[in-house]
Amino acid sequence: MSSGAGPRGEWRFAALGGATAGLAAAPFAPDVEIGGATSGTIGLLLACGGALVVARPGSARGARTWVAMVALLAALAGLIGGAERVAGIDAGALEAPDGARTAIRGFVTAVPRRSEGNVSVRVATADGRLLIEAPEPVGELPVGREVRASGVVREPSPWETAYLARYGIAAVLETREVELTGRRRGGLEALADDVRDRAEAALERGMPEREAALARGFVLGQDDRIDPETIDDFKRSGLAHLLAVSGQNVLLLALLALPLLAALNLSLRTRLLCVLALIAIYVPVTGAGPSIQRAAVMGGAGIAAVLAGRPRSRWYALLLAAFVTLAANPRASGDVGWQLSFAAVVGILLWTEGIREWLMRRFGERRSRGLSWRRALAEGAAVTVAATVATAPLMAHHFDSFSLTALPANLLALPAVAPVMWLGMLAAIAGQVPVFPLEPVNAANSLLIAYIAGVADAMAKPEWALAGLGLPLPAVPATYLAILCAGWLVGTLATRRSGLVPKPGGVLLVLAALACAAALLAAGARGLPGKAPGASPTGLEITALDVGQGDAILLEPPDADPVLVDTGPPGAEIGAKLADEGVERLAAVVITHDQLDHSGGLAEALGAVPVGSLAYARAGQDLVRAGRAAGARPAVVGQGDVLRSGRLRLEVLWPPRSRIDEPGTGDPNELSLVVLASWGGFSMLLAGDAEAEGAPVSPGPIDALKVAHHGSEDGGLERLLERTVPRVAVVSVGENPYGHPTAQTMATLDEKDIAVFRTDRDGDVEIEVESDGWTAAPE
Repeated sequence: MSSGAGPRGEWRFAALGGATAGLAAAPFAPDVEIGGATSGTIGLLLACGGALVVARPGSARGARTWVAMVALLAALAGLIGGAERVAGIDAGALEAPDGARTAIRGFVTAVPRRSEGNVSVRVATADGRLLIEAPEPVGELPVGREVRASGVVREPSPWETAYLARYGIAAVLETREVELTGRRRGGLEALADDVRDRAEAALERGMPEREAALARGFVLGQDDRIDPETIDDFKRSGLAHLLAVSGQNVLLLALLALPLLAALNLSLRTRLLCVLALIAIYVPVTGAGPSIQRAAVMGGAGIAAVLAGRPRSRWYALLLAAFVTLAANPRASGDVGWQLSFAAVVGILLWTEGIREWLMRRFGERRSRGLSWRRALAEGAAVTVAATVATAPLMAHHFDSFSLTALPANLLALPAVAPVMWLGMLAAIAGQVPVFPLEPVNAANSLLIAYIAGVADAMAKPEWALAGLGLPLPAVPATYLAILCAGWLVGTLATRRSGLVPKPGGVLLVLAALACAAALLAAGARGLPGKAPGASPTGLEITALDVGQGDAILLEPPDADPVLVDTGPPGAEIGAKLADEGVERLAAVVITHDQLDHSGGLAEALGAVPVGSLAYARAGQDLVRAGRAAGARPAVVGQGDVLRSGRLRLEVLWPPRSRIDEPGTGDPNELSLVVLASWGGFSMLLAGDAEAEGAPVSPGPIDALKVAHHGSEDGGLERLLERTVPRVAVVSVGENPYGHPTAQTMATLDEKDIAVFRTDRDGDVEIEVESDGWTAAPE
């Protein structure tokens, strides 16, 4: 790429950057009527573009104005094109009225997701795309196979709307059974399906079951056969990125392969072509799905950037990758994986060289083109450190947590990652011809995979492995700026050079990019359910409302609508209490179980304010009908499900889906939802009426506990307190003939030196959570 002289030489960056910004902004501008761009508008754009081409500014100021106009015109074109693309994606969604019963036949388009007894799978039918949800057991649902199912259609819940919109899905079919018809899709997609099937079979040949499932995740990005405990280990240890084929994964693999190519004394151009050929082979082997295509574009652009001779070419290549992925789907920027992949590549481009050279000097080795174990180790470690640091702020923002063992875990796994990927790819490619003996290759690879799984297990075990560290939106660009400054300072002090950061002009570009990213994140936040006027302006407020002998917990995040967990008994005037708290809308009402002291006030709550969703594990028809009549979308939730409203995260810990689906009634308290509410580094366990001896949950250390069943006698309470060590306990209780809270329960809490608040004595109990701490007191 020729950079040209003066500001006008920046026109390529301006055009590509403007178009990329326009594409990224398109999903967040639904009220701008640009979706049906007329031929006149397009003609005007072409005319303006032609005028810019022939214009010849005669001064530096004129050249800068010309470049700015190029960027503006490209942004407008990107905005129009992106809006058209978004409209095209949405046009492919299945349209069906909420609550309608229907039967469908369609082809599986993505690997199913299995979570604690529930299966969800994306399907393309002749009438449009949708998501199918069904309880286990559900057999294998290979991509490209036709399935049939019948059930009730519902709108996506608020916490899954944005995710499904990226795939052009606007409806969820809840069904009891999903069946394969035996048919397969045709065309070029069928060829990719055949390649994937043979690759899967090849990776499983001679492999133990656990290692075979992990090999499919490492090489093909398919994690549906990995057991949940192993997946949790990879998440807690910061190794989850290895279970999905991403741009970061492809880039890491190729960068670790570079020393081998350099040892053959190949030219830079030849090495570049070989690495890109490797990625081109990898795409069909992994099935050539949309996520893999994105990984290939990002990985290929990142590799081209690293190998290119000029830093400007590296950034141009990365910008080109963003443009290509957003042109395919403008909503891709809202995908956490997309953001993490680009952040990792940016970090690699900024810091890898400086970290690598610093490590090589520590190893006592000078800069050299030759292959050595020191150089290979320094290269891999530099990439790992740069990518880990670059993705940390986004992890903290999106997941309100960060793995403290991520860096050591990735460094320990580093020596095995490249061999695992290489051996897995070799087996997948050789498996296209069944005559090759793959057992020796897979036997060696299974040992390496077992090593990585062992690292994940060891690094996930410490209680402190996963730190609760939530970053609000404004803190994300500020944190990245702090990391850049720290990198510059370390680089200057350690090497007396600024190789760890771009030059001053580059710093301005990085700051501008951070500002644009913050604006896009803010726009995305505005696309979520509206903010509650009564919510706290800075932090989370949790109020245990005094509703007598019953439960009603109001959680008000600062950046989204509140959530109400239970509504108290009839006559508790829950509507008036919501009004007193300034609540004008609820993102969701969560009913822990359908008994009057927890759901008796539901009708009043539904009549008082609009409610987005009604979540429950098991409920009677009257409760479900009341929710539908009020416009609240019913949602059956169980162990493993996560509800979100802004940064507020509600994870369902109990009951398991298998228990929900068991026939018979039994004790409703045993099926009461147990929910872990978290915001930033704060967490509170809302136990409903599920006593600890009947609901064995292990959430880890928490800050506060809503005591189960109004403080009834609970043989498992002491063990729960030992595992969770809360500082505050709240007992929702009123005048009752049952002796709640019991003397034994109060004595157990007192023995553990836990501060206890009771709604019957203290009235409403309020917990205020800020970024620097939290307090609890009667309101």
